[in-house]
Amino acid sequence: MSVHYKIDITGISDDFLTPEATRLIESAEKLVPNLLERAHATDAAGKVPDETIKEMIEAGLFRVLQPKRWGGYELDPRVFYIIQMTLAQGCMSTAWIYGVIGVHNWQIGLFDEKAQVEVLAENPEILIASTYMPVGKAEKVDGGYNFTGRWGFSSGVEHCEWIFLGGLVPKTPGSKELEHRTFLLPKSDYTVVKNWDVHGLRGTGSHDIVVEGAFVPDYRTHQTNDYSDEACKGRAINDNWLYRIPFVQIFQRAVSTAGIGALDGAITEFRKRSAEHVGKHGGKTAEDVNAQMAVTEAMMTSDHLKLVLFRNFAEVVKHTKNGEMMPVNDRLLQRAQSAAVPKQVAERINEILRACAGAGLYRSNPIERAFRDIHQSRGHIANNTDAYIRAHGTVMLGLPNTDPFV
Repeated sequence: MSVHYKIDITGISDDFLTPEATRLIESAEKLVPNLLERAHATDAAGKVPDETIKEMIEAGLFRVLQPKRWGGYELDPRVFYIIQMTLAQGCMSTAWIYGVIGVHNWQIGLFDEKAQVEVLAENPEILIASTYMPVGKAEKVDGGYNFTGRWGFSSGVEHCEWIFLGGLVPKTPGSKELEHRTFLLPKSDYTVVKNWDVHGLRGTGSHDIVVEGAFVPDYRTHQTNDYSDEACKGRAINDNWLYRIPFVQIFQRAVSTAGIGALDGAITEFRKRSAEHVGKHGGKTAEDVNAQMAVTEAMMTSDHLKLVLFRNFAEVVKHTKNGEMMPVNDRLLQRAQSAAVPKQVAERINEILRACAGAGLYRSNPIERAFRDIHQSRGHIANNTDAYIRAHGTVMLGLPNTDPFV
C-alpha cells in the first residue's frame, strides 16, 4: 500500500488554490518524509530540529500570510491550514509551531509601519514567537510602556528573534475598562526559561518567558481584539482584505487544525500497520472488527472536519471581502467548531491506538506519539471545547453573548 500525504480537497470549489498556493502545498508534501524520519528525535529532544525550520523557511512556508511588502504571498488562509495539516501528517509538533509562528507573519502586518520595518527590513525571513496570555504588567510611560512579567507556553521560541506578549491595559487613560494588547519585543528584552517537560507536543519547546522592566514603545503594541483601522495601523500599507480578518477568526484555527493532519497521519500509519501486523494469537489486525471500525470512523471524522473548516473559512473570506462582520451567532458557532477539533480527533486516535493492542503502546509507534500530542493540544485555551460550545448555546437560548473576544 502506498503512503500519500495529499490533503483531499475534492469538492472544494473556490479560487484560492492558485498556482502559487499549489506550489507551496506541494513543497510541504515533499517535507513530510523528513518530518516522519525526525519525529521521534524531535519528541525526545523537546525541540523541532534547526534543519526542519531551515527547510520550511527555504520552501517559503512561513510567508503564506506575510505582506507582499516584505516578500510574502498574502494567500488565502485556507492555503495556510492545508499546509499545516500536511506537515502534521509527519510531525504534529512541527505543524503546531508552523501554525503559531506562521500566523505571526500575518499579525505583524497589522502593526504600525515603524514596527514592521524594525522587525523585517533587514531580514524578512525572521521568525516571531508568542504567548498571548494577558499576564504582562504594563506601566504607561512617555512614548510607551514599562513592561514586566512571566508567561508560559511560547511554542518554538528557540527559533525566533522577536516575540508577541500579552498584557492588559486601560482602554482609555484612567479607565477601569481593560483591553487585551499585544506587545512586540526583541530577543534582547526577554529570557527563555526552559521548562517544557510535558506529556505531548514535546517537540514544540513551549518554554516560559520572563521580561524584567523592558521599555516597549507605543508603535510596538497592537490592540489585539480591536478590528478598527485606528487600532490596526498596518492596514495603511497592507490593504489586502487578508488583513481585515478579525484576529480570533484566523488565530483559533492555527491551534486546532494541526490535529486534523495528525489524525490523517495516524490513519495512514494504522492502515500500513494493520495490513502487516499479526498478533501473538495468530490473527491479523486487519481482520479485527475493532480495527475495521476504528479506521473508518477516523476517516469519516477527518472528512467531516475538513469540510467544516473549508466551508467556514469560505464564509470568513466572503464576509471580509464584502467589508462585513459575520453575525455573532455564526462567529460563536465557528469558534466552537474550531475548539471541538482536538476533542473529536482525540476520540478517534484513542480508538486507533486501542485497536493496535498492547504492541501499539511502544514509543516507536507514531500513533502513540499522535495520541499524546492531540491530548496535549486540548489544554490550549482556544481548544477549550466545552467553554465555546456553551458560549454558543447561551446565545441560542436567548441570553446575551458573554464572549468579548469572538
